[in-house]
Amino acid sequence: MNRPISGAGLGLRRDFLADIGDTLPAPVSFLEVAPENWMKLGGGYGRRFRALTERHPFVCHGLSLSIGSPADLDWDFLKALKTFLDEHRIRLYSEHLSYCSGNAHLFDLMPIPFTEQAVTHVVTRIRQVQDFLERPLVLENVSYYGAPGQEMSEIAFINAVLEEADCQLLLDVNNIYVNATNHGYDAEAFLKALPSRRIAYGHIAGHHQEAADLIVDTHGADVIDPVWALLAKAYQYHGVFPTLLERDFNLPPLSGLLGEVGTIATLQTQARMEVA
Repeated sequence: MNRPISGAGLGLRRDFLADIGDTLPAPVSFLEVAPENWMKLGGGYGRRFRALTERHPFVCHGLSLSIGSPADLDWDFLKALKTFLDEHRIRLYSEHLSYCSGNAHLFDLMPIPFTEQAVTHVVTRIRQVQDFLERPLVLENVSYYGAPGQEMSEIAFINAVLEEADCQLLLDVNNIYVNATNHGYDAEAFLKALPSRRIAYGHIAGHHQEAADLIVDTHGADVIDPVWALLAKAYQYHGVFPTLLERDFNLPPLSGLLGEVGTIATLQTQARMEVA
């Protein structure tokens, strides 16, 4: 795949704006934001954000598209989103393969039933979004804690959606580890079964170990060694793809996150050397 970004990335937080200038801090190669948090931002923050998007590669990871919802797509939101993506020359737009609205906003990411009917429903909506935005939609494999009405496996559901919608994958390595623990499947086998040609970029994050057989995907802690090892396996199976560190709370200073971004870059370099 000819990707518009490369290397290791970091989620941009407003607290980091003063620390990022004309040059991204090594080893960061690209930045990611949730468009909902920046689309209507004006004043000094808005001007600073514009200056950054003019200088650096950006991707967007959305929160409210609700691609699996039974409710209609929010076309007013999509119009504003398209304007934002185009104005800031956003390289990729990703969302969650889940839903977060019905008759109202649920403020959480709910699992789509793993059924053929759900595949058809989601594929139709993905095609509509891609046609409207005039760009591929990149969908993330999500963490989930229940599978209501399940008729097919998670991997079969994801692969069917990607293939039938002709969309791309945001490969979240931590979510595979979380789901494999919570639902008792082989993380490596799941990882290996994903389609390499669909992977646009990846995420890696920390989580909370609630119990031996229950992990909560929090994005609020350091990445643990088994998840780093799974990322190395991902590069082995699928080649090196751009990968971003997610950290949403319990935020250390920017300097504290750069070490983990550096680990991503090191694993990418090692994977390339093994192939050479």
